[in-house]
Amino acid sequence: MVARSDVHYFGAGPAPLPTNVLEEAAKVLLNYKDKGIGICEISHRSADANEILANTKTSLAKLLDIPDDYEILFLQSGGSGEFSAVVYNLVSIWVEKRRVKAAEQELGSSGSVKSWGDAVFKRLQKEVAEELKLDYLVTGSWSLKASQEAARLVGAEHVNVAVDSRKANDGKFGVIPPESEWTPSKKAAFAYFCDNETVDGVEFPAFPKSLEGEDAPLVVADMSSNFISRKVDVSKYAVIFGGAQKNIGNTGITIVILRKSLLPPASAAADPELLRALGLPVGPIVLDWPTIAKNNSLYNTLPIFDVWIAGQVMSGLESTYGVKKISGQEEVSNDKAAMIYGVLDKYPEVYRVVPHKSARSRMNICFRVGGGDAEKEKAFLTGAEKVGLLGLKGHRSVGGIRASKDNAVSLDGAKKLVAYLEGYAKAV
Repeated sequence: MVARSDVHYFGAGPAPLPTNVLEEAAKVLLNYKDKGIGICEISHRSADANEILANTKTSLAKLLDIPDDYEILFLQSGGSGEFSAVVYNLVSIWVEKRRVKAAEQELGSSGSVKSWGDAVFKRLQKEVAEELKLDYLVTGSWSLKASQEAARLVGAEHVNVAVDSRKANDGKFGVIPPESEWTPSKKAAFAYFCDNETVDGVEFPAFPKSLEGEDAPLVVADMSSNFISRKVDVSKYAVIFGGAQKNIGNTGITIVILRKSLLPPASAAADPELLRALGLPVGPIVLDWPTIAKNNSLYNTLPIFDVWIAGQVMSGLESTYGVKKISGQEEVSNDKAAMIYGVLDKYPEVYRVVPHKSARSRMNICFRVGGGDAEKEKAFLTGAEKVGLLGLKGHRSVGGIRASKDNAVSLDGAKKLVAYLEGYAKAV
């Protein structure tokens, strides 16, 4: 039998988890807190479940220095579910703000009154048709899918692709064009980007400057694959979300961090009847952020075991890095990336890194072997597996090789991959 210590897994789907967390998980699955029942058997509304939720929230807030005016939600449906939730929730808020303003100006009505007579409705129809725009920065496969979901829900005429990086790279993803080349809307309901594209190996090096300032739109970021891997100024974002299955935990929960100003009473959603009358979608209740927040993420049955795993991972990072918080993990992530990119760049006749240097991901290192020769890449993967380096095959949509070095991939694992890359390059 192969021992866990003998292999290093670089897969980008469900990522590796810290061994000590899994060992403890094996215990609590059978007997949680010496209660005689396992953690998957306790009620999601029990005191124990609420304690797990509270502890996990506290750990995440400490790691990322999340301000007090932000809420942390735990949901299901994955990052892909949030592609839809972002549209449902933020478009509804945009419509309600416009309705309040129209009611005050057209009817002299109080903003608290849910009035939308003929004059207000016609005005809203015109504003939706002419002014509702959702900005998407399309820099890889996941942001493309998010923009396509938005177009499916509200219509392509309301989705503004402010940048499509394929147009600057011969039809392929792999760069992030200069912000001077972006074409944002004047008053977008929100601006959306994927901070790290797992399929294409592209990561934003920093928060886009054009999305800062008083006139900036609400900024939404998908951080599914680089969550808790580097320091983030949360205050610059309206919404951050991510599926847990990369750095945070196992598949099953999605985390959303959002400004409390987007929740009642500060913000209200539009009347569902009004949205339907305007031809806009009404989202399912399980993706409704106000409902989830009101119920402390327990509107439906939350997989508490998955929250517990995430909490254990986060508290482990707290213990490991202390006052450095997530900056300590960022240093390790940067070191691993520098080592691997260093050896790939050292042998350009053997390896070709796919994305441009200015947009290389620290988390998902995508490259080709032998110019993308299928047989050479197959041999490369076979050799890697023989020495315990697993999960290096690129995404099925693009092929090639991909080394995903999420947080639980150790420095020793990165060094072993570097040694293999060196040996392979010298042998061919």
